[in-house]
Amino acid sequence: MPASSSIIWSSVPSRRLETHPDLPLPVLLCAIRTARRMRLRVDERDRVLKLTHPRGVRPAAALAWALSQKAWVEEQLDRKPPAEPFVPSATIPIEGVETALHWASNLPRTPVLADGRLSCGGPESGFGRRVALFLKRRALATLSADTAEITSTAGVRATSISVGDARSRWGSCSSSGALRYSWRLILAPPEVRRFVVAHEVAHLTHLNHGREFKALERSLFGADTRRAEALLRQWSPRLRRIGLIG
Repeated sequence: MPASSSIIWSSVPSRRLETHPDLPLPVLLCAIRTARRMRLRVDERDRVLKLTHPRGVRPAAALAWALSQKAWVEEQLDRKPPAEPFVPSATIPIEGVETALHWASNLPRTPVLADGRLSCGGPESGFGRRVALFLKRRALATLSADTAEITSTAGVRATSISVGDARSRWGSCSSSGALRYSWRLILAPPEVRRFVVAHEVAHLTHLNHGREFKALERSLFGADTRRAEALLRQWSPRLRRIGLIG
């Protein structure tokens, strides 16, 4: 049976982490006031099973229900592609181009991107952290440049630009004009990245997804937004796996 059912999300859940010897991952119980039923999903990034349930359901009962979904959980884990951690000899995309990660003790600590390879030295134990920092800095610089160009075209101004690692959104625009992007966009092809920027810059004028917003989005992107959206959906699963530890 599917391990999900209809649910209304509340913004302030009560959380409790439980474990069970017969389940492959810990269970994060999220009691939500407005929830009507229980729902279970695999949170790949945090390596937990996230179970949302009504507040009236006791933790023991919620955990027992999660246990009843063991076969579904194992099936989902078997179907998920493996994580792609930042380790020497791994290959990751940078701006859509497959790039080899290289470490050697005699190289500088600061990563250098050249000829299809991202190389750095320093202690091997810190290799992943240095690669992640390089990518986040590159993402901020690149997305800032894209934003400056597209806001100039739109005749608007962003109050700030930052990068983060939101679970479900590639970008956001606040009512104050602050733009925030996922650093993982630097891994995707430039077409995908610039589509997200055009989308968020359009929100500086229209804080909705209406007809005028869509027209402005297409104008700022300057290409087929449907193709870009499809490409983003195609790339999304892998982008979210990169940098995770299996």
